[in-house]
Amino acid sequence: MFANKLKIGDEIRVIASSTSMAVVKGEQVEIAAARLHNLGFKVTFGRHVNTHDEFFSSSISERIEDLHEAFRNPSVKGILTALGGYNSNQLLRYIDYDLIRKNPKIFCGYSDITALGLAIYKKSGLVTYSGPFFSTFGIKYGFDYTLQSFLSAVTNDGTYEIEPSKTWSDDPWYRDQQDVTFYHQDGYFVLNEGKSEGKIIGGHLSTLNLLQGTEYMPSLKNAILFIEDDEETHPLSFDRNLQSLLYLRDAQLIKGLLIGRFQKGSNMTDEALQRIVKSKAELAHIPVIANVNIGHVNPFATFPIGAKAIIEAKGTETKIMIEQAE
Repeated sequence: MFANKLKIGDEIRVIASSTSMAVVKGEQVEIAAARLHNLGFKVTFGRHVNTHDEFFSSSISERIEDLHEAFRNPSVKGILTALGGYNSNQLLRYIDYDLIRKNPKIFCGYSDITALGLAIYKKSGLVTYSGPFFSTFGIKYGFDYTLQSFLSAVTNDGTYEIEPSKTWSDDPWYRDQQDVTFYHQDGYFVLNEGKSEGKIIGGHLSTLNLLQGTEYMPSLKNAILFIEDDEETHPLSFDRNLQSLLYLRDAQLIKGLLIGRFQKGSNMTDEALQRIVKSKAELAHIPVIANVNIGHVNPFATFPIGAKAIIEAKGTETKIMIEQAE
């Protein structure tokens, strides 16, 4: 089930389902709001978006209240999460999934929000979006790719491609917008050749794995997995987390795997990643593409969880197409 796409004049509600927006610098909030306003959207904020406790979050009840109010309010057409964190999975058993099913809306975020996006898709059937936070719209430099991919995903029904960006960066832009270094990107890294298609399941791997064994974990049958991780991971932990995912009952029916580019702090190398992937017999027969523009480096693409992906990898050539038809 797809929500109606966003159009000029629509209201976008910002909620803090994980870390409070109070940690975001005021200038970044202003830039983000202005950017969305300039695109023709109206931006409003959840009642508790700036509330925080000693964990820099708000209570479960406060976060649930803002989530439910955003879906319940007929004026709200899209929902952006403020930023990520560590605790969005606290909300899963308290969400009214029937409310969401009856009031489908664009819902977008990544990182820790992976838990919410996947759970909402599994329990309500609503296609959700792994893409920028509201705070991401506060990036001053190198944002065009991220913005265009977001708009391709949430404002039209057409097929779009996740192409390699020309440059990338993993500098903490939220600390110093002027101290950002961009590196040239030649393309994606083909680990296994092949062509396949399937439904998109994925997001932040460490968060996705929190759903294993719960009622909130979507099936991996006929899935194209989109996974990425942040600088808190490293080759050994990524290997373990990937293997855990591949032990799931229907993981043998995965159709393809896309791996997002790693942050430098993870110390992942192309050689290490290649060795990890080659050690997985479960992946030997499917296309695997790495260094994809998803996740915790900038810029990054938006992808719809539950939609269809068609991927192709041969030599150094890749194609990642996203179809948004019901």
